[in-house]
Amino acid sequence: MPKALAEDTAIESPNSIPVVPDSKPARPDLSRLVVKGAREHNLRNVDVDLPRDAMIVFTGLSGSGKSSLAFDTIFAEGQRRYVESLSAYARQFLGQVDKPDVDFIEGLSPAVSIDQKSTSKNPRSTVGTITEIYDYMRLLWARVGRPHCPVCGEPIARQTPQQIVDQLLELETGTRFQVLAPVVRGRKGEFVDLFKELTAKGYSRARVDGELVQLSDPPKLGKQFKHTIEVVVDRLVVKEDISQRLTDSVETALGLAEGRVLVEFVDLDAADPGRIRAFSENLACPNEHPLAIDEIEPRSFSFNNPFGACSACSGIGTKLEVDEELIVPNPELSLGEGAIAPWSLGTATTEYWNRLLEGLAHELGFSMKTPWEELSKEVRNTVLHGKDHKVVVQYKNRFGRERKYSTGFEGAIQYVHRKHGETDSEWARDRYEEYMRQIPCPECNGARLNPASLSVLINGKSIAAVAAMPMRECAEFLGSLTLTSREAQIANQVLKEIQARLTFLLDVGLEYLNLERPSGTLSGGEAQRIRLATQIGSGLVGVLYVLDEPSIGLHQRDNRRLIETLTRLRDLGNTLIVVEHDEDTIHEADWVVDIGPGAGEHGGQVVHSGTYKELLENTDSLTGDYLSGRRKIDIPTKRRKYDKKRELKVVGARENNLNNVDATFPLGLFTAVTGVSGSGKSTLVNEILYKVLANKLNGAKQVAGRHRTVAGLEHLDKVVHVDQSPIGRTPRSNPATYTGVFDNIRKLFAETTEAKVRGYQPGRFSFNVKGGRCEACSGDGTLKIEMNFLPDVYVPCEVCHGARYNRETLEVHYKGKTIADVLNMPIEEGAEFFAAFTPIARHLTTLVDVGLGYVRLGQPATTLSGGEAQRVKLAAELQKRSNGRSIYVLDEPTTGLHFEDIRKLLMVLQGLVDKGNTVITIEHNLDVIKSADWIVDLGPNGGSGGGKIVATGTPEQVAKSTESHTATFLAEILG
Repeated sequence: MPKALAEDTAIESPNSIPVVPDSKPARPDLSRLVVKGAREHNLRNVDVDLPRDAMIVFTGLSGSGKSSLAFDTIFAEGQRRYVESLSAYARQFLGQVDKPDVDFIEGLSPAVSIDQKSTSKNPRSTVGTITEIYDYMRLLWARVGRPHCPVCGEPIARQTPQQIVDQLLELETGTRFQVLAPVVRGRKGEFVDLFKELTAKGYSRARVDGELVQLSDPPKLGKQFKHTIEVVVDRLVVKEDISQRLTDSVETALGLAEGRVLVEFVDLDAADPGRIRAFSENLACPNEHPLAIDEIEPRSFSFNNPFGACSACSGIGTKLEVDEELIVPNPELSLGEGAIAPWSLGTATTEYWNRLLEGLAHELGFSMKTPWEELSKEVRNTVLHGKDHKVVVQYKNRFGRERKYSTGFEGAIQYVHRKHGETDSEWARDRYEEYMRQIPCPECNGARLNPASLSVLINGKSIAAVAAMPMRECAEFLGSLTLTSREAQIANQVLKEIQARLTFLLDVGLEYLNLERPSGTLSGGEAQRIRLATQIGSGLVGVLYVLDEPSIGLHQRDNRRLIETLTRLRDLGNTLIVVEHDEDTIHEADWVVDIGPGAGEHGGQVVHSGTYKELLENTDSLTGDYLSGRRKIDIPTKRRKYDKKRELKVVGARENNLNNVDATFPLGLFTAVTGVSGSGKSTLVNEILYKVLANKLNGAKQVAGRHRTVAGLEHLDKVVHVDQSPIGRTPRSNPATYTGVFDNIRKLFAETTEAKVRGYQPGRFSFNVKGGRCEACSGDGTLKIEMNFLPDVYVPCEVCHGARYNRETLEVHYKGKTIADVLNMPIEEGAEFFAAFTPIARHLTTLVDVGLGYVRLGQPATTLSGGEAQRVKLAAELQKRSNGRSIYVLDEPTTGLHFEDIRKLLMVLQGLVDKGNTVITIEHNLDVIKSADWIVDLGPNGGSGGGKIVATGTPEQVAKSTESHTATFLAEILG
């Protein structure tokens, strides 16, 4: 007999269903956002517990893993979950999102990313279109705008027959007039059939070209001349009982003349401008100018729609025109020396044009050896614009006999225009565009719309004029419109939407922008703040927003408003994760996560997760050290002296909002150009100073902004511009290839014994050419697997396993490492590995010095941030030999940098100046500004309120300025 079963043992028959205890799973904590086991990129199995409905700042060294956790893990998972909730059909139209390498995330809301990379370069995209403000403005102008004649500016309107009759009945009793139907207006022809048709309808009189005639005996009209024919429909005297007859006559005239009627007051003098009044059921000019206005609809004001766009430029607002300065970049050269750039490319075309120029020189009596600037105005004009009659060209044939022929001479400008229009080659078109520049469309003056649309006004302003106003002025104009009660009722809701959006843009410090500004010209920070303002306007609740350094490019004066905007977004009921280095933003955060302790392989850990106050007390946090004052970037104890004999002077700068500015930049010093956003810093430094220097010193062909002159160029040999544009557009470009160090690495591998035995050359170790690379993946290291409705999957190549090279190439080792191992090394490790090989070590040490030791040598350029790309460029220039006569122009080099990274960057820049070079940097960061030898401060405000030099001098001198916004904050940090 079996043993007795324990009391709590369940007996289950083969067919029975197990009974599950009645229990509910634990409900997740909806007040927290919990991440477990994040391993994306350099993250080391990170766990983090964050509060929801709070503003959370992620900070840490560049490359420590902030973006990997915020964007590549939390945001990516939030986006992936949303996309996967949709049907397979809907998913095929959406972006593909890979699952991040994380164990799980709890408490995740729908996520919105506001980064700095997605600015549209489409020339049809403007600030107005991406914020949708312009769409509302189109509706406003279509509904309450008052059309005017584009020719004479007179108001035009449509009227019903009853409105026309009512106006005529208000005339003084006894007024005599006749009702005319303008059936022909300024058209060529004899109109014999028309006269017969009018007579058949019972009309007896008409006014033909201003003369009253009997239709029974019409005049013979010349068909080659334009004529105007107005049928006399009725003759009347104003009195009480004419209402019905007048109505019939007006309706008849409107029917005959396609909605137009003229009333002639016969007692007035013929020269009196009031003798004839025009009325129309359509939109018509009272002075009878021809109009192209039909119905006024929102599309009439869209420059992306043929109904509204300017026909000359198709709504772009600009046209490409050949620029004489680009055709002749060096007027000191003669025609024989190749003064005409498009005709001196060293091809067969050059020889042809030289013959033509020699023929022209013989005919006009000038020398091919005379410098261009010394030729007469007539000769220069002929060379550029061509001539009507033929030029006799002499040449020797292959037998040495002289021959002559006559041919036309179109001139250099027409030649470039013609070739640009004829070519189908993208390469050739780009080459010809080197001699052209964008100018405002001569038809619409850059307004993008056709004349009829530009003639619809509200309070005397066209939609283009209001779109061109700075944001604050635009808000003030639209907020003080004078409208009738009917117009106000129509416009009320539209104006509310416009004003709300404008207010949000003003709140994020963009009052200097205007709505017509092309989105492709916006900086990353400006584009991000515009999207931030748009999100606030959407009024969403319960969303997770992930932002990437929204304070970039923002002056300290405007930082407070940005922080208020972020807190307002939080207070709506949203969670904000902000990747940021700005001290004020970190201070205002509800929660701070510091990633570190170092960068790259030395980072990827949470050093601190808690409040700001707790961060200050955390001695393991480098960020906490700087914020608490335990570490700091010291103010230089001594400033370099300004040598008045060595300076660059920009005279009469007038581009954009610059107000005829004269700016002086001392040479051999570290100069910071400061000022609020939109004050004109980039225009002065990048558009004028740099482009002039590049043209004169580097032989570039760039069109500098408007100015009179730049003096002091004789002190310099070279200009280097370091901006944040990508170092390459494809994954095949990387720091090793960009800096040129990869050439030396490949040469070193080719010098190894194994490579020599096999006969390998340096090209064998390139992943871009056949021979040494893996052909299964063409040197990419990965293969893309298309999954139809699912995201494409990138898998390591099965042949090379991600190494990019074939097996034979990887059998060559240097100090135990293959070429693939070297490309996968952090730059810091590479500098130690190649320490004995100076040409390589010098390159890599420079990259380490600018704070890029954590980046891998072969890291694809597409994965580098703007700040990282800028420092790669800086490192590439730093390793070049310098004679102390170079000038370095940088645009906000501290973008994306932690306090410690800024300290390292300043050491590099100061080292450049110590060698006698000049550094000019546009900057908002106070640690950089206080470290400069000289400051040029523009302002006082942005847009039309800026464009002036407010203060210049040492940081200590500028800090005393009463007009400079920079001075207020600089004085605080200098103590």
